Amino acid sequence: MLNRENIEDLLTRNGHVIGSDGEKIGGIGQLYADDDTGEPTWVTAKTGLFGTSQSFVPVEGARTEGDDLVVPYTKEHVKDAPRVEVDGHLTPEEEDRLYTHYNREVRSYADTRHDVDLQGDADLNAGTPTAGLGRTDGHDTSGPNTDDAMTRSEEQLHVGTERQTTGRARLRKYVTTENVTTTVPVQREEVRLEREPITDANRGAALSGPDLSEEEHEVTLHEERPVVEKETVPVERVRLEKDVVQDDVTISDDIRKERIEADGLEDDRRL
Repeated sequence: MLNRENIEDLLTRNGHVIGSDGEKIGGIGQLYADDDTGEPTWVTAKTGLFGTSQSFVPVEGARTEGDDLVVPYTKEHVKDAPRVEVDGHLTPEEEDRLYTHYNREVRSYADTRHDVDLQGDADLNAGTPTAGLGRTDGHDTSGPNTDDAMTRSEEQLHVGTERQTTGRARLRKYVTTENVTTTVPVQREEVRLEREPITDANRGAALSGPDLSEEEHEVTLHEERPVVEKETVPVERVRLEKDVVQDDVTISDDIRKERIEADGLEDDRRL
């Protein structure tokens, strides 16, 4: 069975309220306890943006699961609960509306409300929230049902990490033009006049024609010219890869601790 200490322990560990459907409803906000018994009756779940809105959920039927509080209601059921200001007090009418929403038996305030005149406080309504570490300020808790020990609590700093998007990278391919210069050897034919004397070997060819005549002889010249062709060929493949880089980040925050002082002793003692 859940008691005040169980839920207050979840508060110090920044636990969450989980619905019966397994959905996270929100962080545990405040604990509301019964003025008569001191037992927890309501817990709030931070459901708005950045926890700005809180929904009341009955503690009855809830159970702990690690650092979380699992309640027997779905996330939608809790989010549809009547809106009640988290102002440090629940009026009887507000608590009646909450009990009706959760199909719980409405309490009879004629039996539970009473006047108290111990420290000047009067008309303490059921449903007063506990402070951050579970103290009821201005109320003497010593009595026949308390033991001789006082519980000292403190906040602990739990630091984790969350994954978030910081940027995007993409590959983009585009076409550029650059000038390429290369040297290609080419050949060409040129005319050279060559004379040879009349010998016995060429005399017959030299005397085969008429003695005197006019004639022409033509020679065709050739040369090489550069020919340019372009061919598209693959040269490499490029892809994006991600590397994980480890950095150290220093976190600093303030935490609260309860101190216990002993009065009436010969020497001052403080824990």
